[in-house]
Amino acid sequence: MISEYTDSQTDTNERAALSELIVQSVRDIAERHIRPNSREWDETQYFPADLFRLLGEQGLMGMLVPVEYGGVGLGYREYVAAIVELSRVDGSIGLSMAAHNSLCTNHILMFGNEKQKQTYLPRLATGEWIGAWGLTEPNTGSDAGNMRTVAVRDGNHWVLNGAKNFITHGKSGNVAVVVARTGEPNTSRNATAFVVERGTPGFTGGRKEDKLGMRASETAEMLFQDCRISDSQRLGEVGEGFVQSLKILDGGRISIAALSLGIAQGAYDAALAYAQEREQFGQAIARFQGISFKLADMATEIEAAKLLTYQAADLKDAGKPVTKESAMAKLFASETAVRVANEGVQIFGGYGYTKDFPAERFYRDAKLCTIGEGTSEIQKLVISRQILG
Repeated sequence: MISEYTDSQTDTNERAALSELIVQSVRDIAERHIRPNSREWDETQYFPADLFRLLGEQGLMGMLVPVEYGGVGLGYREYVAAIVELSRVDGSIGLSMAAHNSLCTNHILMFGNEKQKQTYLPRLATGEWIGAWGLTEPNTGSDAGNMRTVAVRDGNHWVLNGAKNFITHGKSGNVAVVVARTGEPNTSRNATAFVVERGTPGFTGGRKEDKLGMRASETAEMLFQDCRISDSQRLGEVGEGFVQSLKILDGGRISIAALSLGIAQGAYDAALAYAQEREQFGQAIARFQGISFKLADMATEIEAAKLLTYQAADLKDAGKPVTKESAMAKLFASETAVRVANEGVQIFGGYGYTKDFPAERFYRDAKLCTIGEGTSEIQKLVISRQILG
């Protein structure tokens, strides 16, 4: 269990040793509990909720949560290492773990009051509850300032109406952080964040998406119809919701960079092993320059993505601005995952197009990384604004 050795390691500042321990622990979990089931989960779109409770018992669902709230109190460097190891085996599991930690749980950690933290963080950190985070809507993806989910104040309560879509754990999540418009469309400070528990009247899960990849990570609608919640469920001040979301996404992009890195590494590992085993014309295909150069390019891009991702993680841990660096890491790592997965299929040849080998699943899973938590185009917009001021 990760929590068994975190205190002694962090006290002596031996973060490299701690990261290696986490890698070995998570790798063991992934090999024993995930790899044997990945194909079935993918084909049936099964969301393995029990697995995330196991991950919670191991400390993986509250990696960034301080010990006093039931977490293990680690930093982004260790968090990245864990996501990479899960995603090397199954990107769906890495995605769900990342969304739970960096979006829902982290939003409450960063912007909740003490009572809200005491109420929700222990359940989220231990995996007793699974979290969801609702910003995206059917008609407003990147245009969040024009969201149609509204919250209207009624005395000491708020009434929510609207819909969110493409929400990780939209049906199965026990609690959701929801950003709703509380002002006029396309005005400043027009959104507010709320914590809404599953079972609250008027809050239901909607349609589950039938996706190309990441099929074991549940993606669904969240629907609100006259959903009445107490003002005590508000996170921060009225009008701060979108500003909070941007800060959450800075860390979330590091998560997606780590997810991308793990998928790329998994695709590369599979292609490398196959290229060394598969023989043509009396020798392993890895000996042919056409294949060896592909492997060289894949390994180089993965290493570059790794450096960008860990640079962003270290800046985040140091409490320094990370908007530009997290966007760069997310942009490069996600595009790398797509390129590496594509070359992986190519190296496998015809077998890469079949479900008997993992290459096709890495290929399908990788594409989401260039879309979720801000498309590649949005990352370029973020980076260019940071550069130009």
